[in-house]
Amino acid sequence: MQTHSSWIVLSITGLYMLSLALISYGVRRHSRSATNYTTGGGHFPAFLIGFLMLSEFIGTAVSIGTAQTGFKVGLSAAWNLFALALGFVLFAWLLARKYKELGDNTISGVLSRNYGQRTRFATSIITIFALEIVAVSIYASGGAVLASVMQVDRTLAIVIVGVVSVVYVSIGGMRSVIYTNFVHAALKYLGVGLALWFGLKQVGGIGQLQAQLPASMFEWTTVGWGQIIAWMIAGIGSIFSTQYVIQAVNTVSHAGKAQRACFYVAVLMVPFGIGAALIGMCSAVLFPQVDSLQAFPSLIASMDQFTAGLVVAGLAGSLFGTISAVSMGSATLLLRDFYEPWFNPEKSDEKNLRFVRLATIAVGLLPIALALTSDKVLMIAFLGKALRASLAVLVLLVFYAPRFGTATGAFLSIIASLVATVGWFLAGNPWGIDNAYVALFTPLVIMSISHMTRKQSQLQPLRS
Repeated sequence: MQTHSSWIVLSITGLYMLSLALISYGVRRHSRSATNYTTGGGHFPAFLIGFLMLSEFIGTAVSIGTAQTGFKVGLSAAWNLFALALGFVLFAWLLARKYKELGDNTISGVLSRNYGQRTRFATSIITIFALEIVAVSIYASGGAVLASVMQVDRTLAIVIVGVVSVVYVSIGGMRSVIYTNFVHAALKYLGVGLALWFGLKQVGGIGQLQAQLPASMFEWTTVGWGQIIAWMIAGIGSIFSTQYVIQAVNTVSHAGKAQRACFYVAVLMVPFGIGAALIGMCSAVLFPQVDSLQAFPSLIASMDQFTAGLVVAGLAGSLFGTISAVSMGSATLLLRDFYEPWFNPEKSDEKNLRFVRLATIAVGLLPIALALTSDKVLMIAFLGKALRASLAVLVLLVFYAPRFGTATGAFLSIIASLVATVGWFLAGNPWGIDNAYVALFTPLVIMSISHMTRKQSQLQPLRS
């Protein structure tokens, strides 16, 4: 792509983002209280909330990361999206109605009902940490796209992506996020479709793609069952305990709509995953020498300026959509679990609103530094999901086995899961065991031990 064409692509993307900013500005009147800022200030249709959740889970990190993995292993990279689709189906059956009927829009508030305030604070910390890790992968993938299109340094591209994202997100609160993420998801779908069409056209069709790649890249299990199951644990667990999903299902009028919204997301996930994986496979034929992280950006850089502009706009939109989800979820937790009880006990709405706006900006800026050194986008994204999988274990226990384990066990589970999962990831997943397994089994083991210990103490005879 020529340099002048790059500026045309950026102009299309800029106009798109300007229109979204106008939407955010137009609904700002619904964000003049802290509650409305974090909830949207009303009830919304199921399909709109479905697209809202979809936009967060098909963000730039997943798109670029799935194409990156597809470049290396083929079609089986789509399993990471299939895992999310299954997660939303299970969430609809098991938890959507319960979350909606409970009426609490924070994951920490849900767990504190059974396990107390210590667990509430620990849950907030691990959730914010997990969301910030997701933000790192988003900035890294968004910077990769922008660097390729603009032909600028990746570091500069990541900083631009981060700063612009934060400015965009802080304008209109949850209502603007709901409306703009619907547009993001639709354009993102269009963009991936256009990129796949272009890639298949360049290689000569699906038949030529099969002829030029190893047969193993068209098998559904090439990535390995260990990785597939790890994606299942991380993906399903993250949906069960994602702050943003809990906020989303509380914006509809009743539990039936919350369930329908989840089914909409699941249906849309599957073709998106296949398309992103195939894009990476097309790049493996067209650009075999590039770094795998550049699989999707390299394809975009070869497209005509108008089509590339639509694809980049879709990627940019999904980036801002995911950042808005991450920032809004983290800021809500900081407000409800730390600022309001400790620094604003009188619950002044003016103070709450000022804080939540500043918190949205702060949590958006923090991950930029780490994103500068991150290149394994999908792996980092799923570390964030794996951390939330440990919370999913406790969520299921709260709703389906509330008498299992103890409050102390729940608190220790969260702390131990955070340390063990991140430590295992930094150690390079020893013996090929993914950190998602550590995130799943750590709380199961600790809660089981605490339950047995409690039972034994109850059986001890009283001594005079």
